[in-house]
Amino acid sequence: MLQVLSAILFYAAPLDAGPQARGNRDVQAFNNFQKRIAEYVKLRSSVRAGLSKLKPARSPGTIAAHELDLAGRIRQARCTARRGDIFTPEISAGFRHLIEMVMRGQEATRVQQSLRAGAPVHLKALRINQVYPAGVPLQSMPPTLLLTLPKLPKEMEYRVVGHALVLLDTEANLIVDFIPDAIP
Repeated sequence: MLQVLSAILFYAAPLDAGPQARGNRDVQAFNNFQKRIAEYVKLRSSVRAGLSKLKPARSPGTIAAHELDLAGRIRQARCTARRGDIFTPEISAGFRHLIEMVMRGQEATRVQQSLRAGAPVHLKALRINQVYPAGVPLQSMPPTLLLTLPKLPKEMEYRVVGHALVLLDTEANLIVDFIPDAIP
């Protein structure tokens, strides 16, 4: 993470702002992002505490029911959630800078090839608290891009849907937030 932030300080600063000013804004944005993720995980944990434990040898139907129950409870607890609650404009700008750096860097060709090769996903409309549709593939993140983005807790993953960067709750299969047009 320190390497990423150092790169932001040096490379991602616009001409009208010194590198230190751009870097300080991005560092603050990523700290805010981590705080917002921690708040979500805390809410998720409190919701999950009300569910019965899922045993490893359960049937696929039981697992799907558990997933839907968890998603419904999270959705209810976050009934006022809106796009940008986690990916605020400042946080989104920081993510876009990181992604742009990767897409222009030494690994750009490899990242673009990985995105094209990985069963591109297009949904008509993304919505917060939407269950990720069954039967729609989950496009994985190119490793170079994934290593550049802030680390997530084990309950969450980044996904690419069209040109959007999606924050997905993996157990609930729920779209937590997204940045439209984050991937060029």
